[in-house]
Formats: sequence, C-alpha cells, structure tokens
Amino acid sequence: MKNRLIVALDKPSLASAKELIAELGNSVSFYKVGLELFLNSKGKVVDFLQANNKKIFLDLKFHDIPNTVAQAARWAAGLGVDMFNVHASGGEEMLLNTMETVKTTAAQNGTAPPKVVAVTVLTSFNENGFAQMSHRYTIRETVLSWADICQKAGLDGVVCSPQEVIDIKETCGPTFLTVCPGVRPLGSETQDQKRIMTPGAAIKNGVDYLVIGRPIIQDPNPQLAAKKILEEMEGQG
Repeated sequence: MKNRLIVALDKPSLASAKELIAELGNSVSFYKVGLELFLNSKGKVVDFLQANNKKIFLDLKFHDIPNTVAQAARWAAGLGVDMFNVHASGGEEMLLNTMETVKTTAAQNGTAPPKVVAVTVLTSFNENGFAQMSHRYTIRETVLSWADICQKAGLDGVVCSPQEVIDIKETCGPTFLTVCPGVRPLGSETQDQKRIMTPGAAIKNGVDYLVIGRPIIQDPNPQLAAKKILEEMEGQG
C-alpha cells in the first residue's frame, strides 16, 4: 500500500519540503510535486527526491495547444519522474501528441516512459460550480467521456475523484489507472475539496493511487498520520 499513497508535497520552499521528507522517513515512498514547490525550488526538489530514492508524480497539469504540451512532455519525460499529468480537456490531438512525444523521448534516452495521466474534473468542483462554467453535461458524464478519450489516446489513466472510479473502471477496464485527490480521513476538514472519500472507502472502490496532502503534512505528527492512513488502506486492500 505504501506505493499507492502519494503525499502531496505542498510546501512553500525546498527547505521545508526537505524537513517534511526527513520527518516522514521510510513511511512514505511516493511524493507529488506541484506548481508552487516546483517553481519555488527551481525544479531542484525533483533532484532531491531522486537522490533519496523517492518516486515522483510531477503535478504541473500541462494544458495548452498540442505542440506546446508535447514540448513540455518531452522535457518532463527527460526528468526521469515516475508520473506526470496533462489536462484531459486539452483534447484528443493534444493527448495523442503528448503520448507520441513521451514514447519517442524515452526510446531516445533508453529509459522507461513515465506514466501519463490526465486531469478530468478537479475535485474542488461540485455540480453547481461545474454548471456555472457552462458545462453541458454532469461531472460524471464528463469524467467518463474524457476518460474514454484518454484511454483511446494511449494515456495510462486519469486524475479524478474517488467517487467516479467504479464507473471509470467499468468503462475503461481494471488496468486503466485512477489517481485520486479528494481523499480525507474521518475527522479531517474538507477544505476546498468537494467530492471526497475516506482512504479505506477509496481503496475499496478500486482507486489505484491516493493523493493526500494537508491531512498528513499539516498534522502535528505527519509520520503518524501517514501510518494511520496506510493502516486504513491495508484494511481494505
């Protein structure tokens, strides 16, 4: 289960990130690096994690015209991260170009390609907020449609709410990866997350990777918080 828990390393500086990684120690092996820390550390956090034998999910959510995203994907694939993401709403051409570039880059470098997953509907959206953005279909309908497009484009999976995982697995099959933020242990504050689920329920639903940040990194004892989450996951695995 340790390889299925991705801790969101949402810290404001490289120094504070290093402190947290040291505090979590061997209890965590997989970290998500988002926009704030990546920019604040000028990318050096990736080198630090690799030097400490940690797995990396590069969460920069590429979303632009197909050529621009393909060039960003070339760069990401060359970093040696384990996973990175793009936005599914970028469209089929963008997704196809991304995957072609990733495979070519990995072949040229003689390395395994990173997993590429696409963000569907952010877990900060509920139906009301989603409709306000002029979306014609429900969140569920949109997520399933985009997941299908992503699978056909050759992506490894999607980023989605754990509430949509059962439907995605039925539509795209059991090997199509689901990477899920919006996971909150019982008693945790939901903050800006809307479509949430507990770690145990998420595993029971078939989630492949749980992305958890604030319930761990803002806890007075982050290592204990991570261990409790892992124990809950183990109980359903």
